[in-house]
Amino acid sequence: MTTRKNLAPSDAKLEITQIKSVIGGKQNHRDTLRSLGLKRIGHTVVRSADAVTVGMVNTVSHLVKVEEAK
Repeated sequence: MTTRKNLAPSDAKLEITQIKSVIGGKQNHRDTLRSLGLKRIGHTVVRSADAVTVGMVNTVSHLVKVEEAK
């Protein structure tokens, strides 16, 4: 699974990796990345694909890479 805007909630686990900087970005994008637990470029977190997480990922889809965790 790659980054796309129409990610939908499911029972899967998602590996979310920050691939771009938030410098110069909107404040809500910065806050969203922090809420996901991402701190720097290259940092990866594993989260369940519930509605809240999917909504956050869709908000910052241009800053992150999403893969299904194994």
